[in-house]
This record gives sequence, structure tokens and C-alpha cells, in this order.
Amino acid sequence: MDHHAVHVVEGVDPRLSLTRSDADSPLDLPPILLLHGFGSSSRQNWVETGWVRFLNEAGRNVIMVDLPAHGDSAAPEDAGSYAPSRMRADILQALFDARVLPLRSDVPGSGVDVVGYSLGSRLAWEFGATQPELVRRMVLGGPCTADPLAAFDLEGAELFLAGGPASQDPTTADLLRMAQAGPHNDLPALLAMVSAIKTEPFDPQQAVPKMPLLLVAGDEDEYAEGITDLQEWAPDARIATLPGRNHSNAITSRLFKDAAHAFLA
Repeated sequence: MDHHAVHVVEGVDPRLSLTRSDADSPLDLPPILLLHGFGSSSRQNWVETGWVRFLNEAGRNVIMVDLPAHGDSAAPEDAGSYAPSRMRADILQALFDARVLPLRSDVPGSGVDVVGYSLGSRLAWEFGATQPELVRRMVLGGPCTADPLAAFDLEGAELFLAGGPASQDPTTADLLRMAQAGPHNDLPALLAMVSAIKTEPFDPQQAVPKMPLLLVAGDEDEYAEGITDLQEWAPDARIATLPGRNHSNAITSRLFKDAAHAFLA
């Protein structure tokens, strides 16, 4: 895998980690951008679950970006670095660094396909809506109409990390558990991300991606509320359901991988 940092965006170095893994015999198709979820990383979400190996063996080149304060990326002191709009700008820069070209009908490998999970799906939805000249197709895993981080009990989480009682909000407790599961996660920086995300609430109807979408969720995923609304709002979307899977373990499903591969082919 080729691993390097993303370049400066608008005069500020985001110090994001970008990893590229190319297939031995790549097909004449766009590379696939993989966007991980909150409290995870490219390695946890995509490498350790077998996604990168699976996609490479299927002939697809892969680009992964660790979000700020996740994986091998830096944890910026500037709170604005964690805003969704800024993260999308940094992702765009990452694609430029990876030499991704705008879509052209006469260049089959141009543009990019996107697979996002959880927070990565929220960012992908907005990215596809704002960068239609770059994104060909998208697969969104565990998507929802209301970002769970928007309702995160920030004060309760900060109190808990300071030695106080656990938050009484089950969603906050669950998301905090996910964040703590990452062995190298910077928890104060992750809370700074939550605070920044709260300043830019997710409004999927405000900007809707027009390219073909596959919306994927486990039938036990309590976070994937409103997935049928997303399908209704998007002009070219379909849904795939993973039996017996929830938000935590859907990412490991072979059915998920197979559905994504078939859709992006």
C-alpha cells in the first residue's frame, strides 16, 4: 500500500493520512474511495474487515482517507478542521493528490466511486451532491436522515471522561464506546469533532446526489432510520438489506461486499 499525507488546503495543512492500494490487474474502472465511520479508521473499517483485499482481488484500485483525529491522521487544534464542510474539502484535496480526474465519458477510469460507512456515509452523501463532476457511483452503508452525532450528549461525555458517571443517553454511550474501542483514538479531539459537526447539521434534502446510489443497512441497525426516505429523495437509489446485521457488524458482511462490488461494476 502507498501511504502518504494530504497536501495543504487553502493554506492550512490538514495532515490527513491517505493510503492507496492498487490491484495487481486493475480493471478500466474508477478507483474506489473508502470513507470510514466515527471512532474508527481506514485500517479498522476497511483493511481488517477484508474490504481492501476483496476489492483489489476484484480488480479495483482503492483510496482511503483517515478523517481528522482518526487512524494515522493528525488531531488538529483548529476546531474548524472537524467541520463536515472542511473535511469534504480535505477529501477533495486527497483525491487530487491521488491524481483522480473528473469524469469523462471517453475515459472509463476517470472519476471515482465512493463507499462510505456511518459518518463516512453522511460525508459521502454531501460530497456526491457537491462534486457531481467527480463521483460516478456511491455505496452508503448504515445511512440515516439524522446524524446521531448531532444529538450527542457532549457535556455528559466530557463528564464521563473526567471520571464521572456514564451518559444516560444510550446513543451517546454507544458512540463513546465505539470511540474508546480505537486503541490510539484521541478522545478529546473526537469530542471536538462532535462539537464541530453540531454546527453543520445534516440536511440530506438540501443537497441530493444525483448519481446511482446503493443504500445498505443491517435489518437490526438502529441507526439507519429514514433509509427509505433517502431512497425516495435521491433520483437513482436502491436499498440492500443485510439479514441479522446491526450497525456494528454490518461492515464485516460478505453480502455487503458482494452487493457493493456488483453495484460499482
